[in-house]
Amino acid sequence: MLNPTSTERRASGKRPNVLLISADQWRGDCLSAVGHASVKTPNVDALAQDGVLFARHFAGTAPCSPARATLYTGLYQMNHRVCRNGSPLDARFDNLALAARRGGYDPTLFGYTDTAPDPRCMDPNDPHLTTYEGVLPGFSARQLLPEHEKQWLSWLRSRGHAGATSRDIHIPVGAKPGEISDAAPAYSKDETQTAFLAGEFIRWLGEQDAPWFAHVSFLRPHPPFSVPEPYNRMFSASDGPAFVRAADRDAEQAVHPFLAFALPLIGKGSFIHGGAGSASDWTAEDLSAIRAIYYGMIAEVDTQLGRIWQALKDADAWDDTLIIFTSDHAEMMGDHWMLGKGGFFDGSYHVPLVIRDPGRPAGAGRQVERFTSAADIFPTLCDRLGLAPDNHLDGETLVPFLEGGEPESWRDAAFWEFDFRDIAGGESERHFGLRSNACNLAVIRDERFKYVHFAGLPPLLYDLLKDPAELTNVAADGDYAAVRLDYAEKLLSLRARHLDQTLAYTELTEKGPVSRRP
Repeated sequence: MLNPTSTERRASGKRPNVLLISADQWRGDCLSAVGHASVKTPNVDALAQDGVLFARHFAGTAPCSPARATLYTGLYQMNHRVCRNGSPLDARFDNLALAARRGGYDPTLFGYTDTAPDPRCMDPNDPHLTTYEGVLPGFSARQLLPEHEKQWLSWLRSRGHAGATSRDIHIPVGAKPGEISDAAPAYSKDETQTAFLAGEFIRWLGEQDAPWFAHVSFLRPHPPFSVPEPYNRMFSASDGPAFVRAADRDAEQAVHPFLAFALPLIGKGSFIHGGAGSASDWTAEDLSAIRAIYYGMIAEVDTQLGRIWQALKDADAWDDTLIIFTSDHAEMMGDHWMLGKGGFFDGSYHVPLVIRDPGRPAGAGRQVERFTSAADIFPTLCDRLGLAPDNHLDGETLVPFLEGGEPESWRDAAFWEFDFRDIAGGESERHFGLRSNACNLAVIRDERFKYVHFAGLPPLLYDLLKDPAELTNVAADGDYAAVRLDYAEKLLSLRARHLDQTLAYTELTEKGPVSRRP
């Protein structure tokens, strides 16, 4: 059979191709498939119609490095211990790229993984120890694109953009550095970082003659918030939904000491290229204008996803390819007067997840409302590809959902963590008078309540039925004392269950080691 069709290949039981796509900082509510008031995402929607959309999917932590550690290893932060950007990933942990390599794939990266290497395994002079933007062990890097974007900038210069020598290229034409502007930058819709990476993947796709595994890790819609025509003015500042927040920043900060500390530290330069000073200076109107640009950036990424879908179809690979689309973490985007990610609000952690598995057509078009986690991605790939992880995993396989059913037992709450230690500078520790290991929080959130436990600060409790906007902390309300205790116990039990079980399921007997993993 010289040129078997995709149908014949599936019938033969051939391994699927795997395409894992992450779009950095994409909010889980910003999909038209889940009814967003303004954003239209026809290509993600089309994937969901042919696959399964997980409507209550949550990152395990934030920001980029910790969140991706959970996605790649299937471990909660309490176990992988990547606490912030720059925290090394312990070399002993398995991950989805290493497992795929054991399964006969050559996992290939387009973009970045934000993985800081374990310094104990390296010479102190190794330059990889000066950045957290390393490559996850197991990946072959076909086209790197870290945050400095030098590879994309050189590509722009090859296309005639002589001025593409720095990230100043993101400043809209005619705007000043740091100015919020919906004008377009100098590069076109076909020259974005997203278009560049999509093109590199498509070129690589044409070289493949065996089952493949690719990870396309898009920078966008991560800031700086700037996007070319027609996306720059596709949305207006008045486009909804309404922001979820207190009447003003002072009221928001009064809710908890962590918010009083964190909100003033949000810097303009993290969101608008060339910005200086605190984002607290931005008005409600400014945040609305920024959000409109963010929505346009989502539309731009969605367009490039459509280009990838078409390339897979043109290559007769669409029905051979398991596609996972998700994000590492989300974006507050003006909710609670915040930008960026971190803290404890849903807006930072609710992310999209769509899985299309042509080998599991029974689930096609389904929308799952159960709570799922970024930690579930690696176990799902192991299950689907018949691979065994080399260590304990905190996540669970999603394959039963893809098959149109449900697991016999499933979590009834979302769980995530956030570590706000500052090892290099010590700012958090000095402000709160805490040791680094007390600068963290953990969240358990179900249909009714959300409980936030701080290691060194007072807890938070929200009654989500009465207060879905998370505006009123009832942790100190005597009427909720029993609820607070109940959720603290639930969180304690969850953490106890997920302590590293790698060798806990093994016992040495007179006949040798016995292992029984559930």
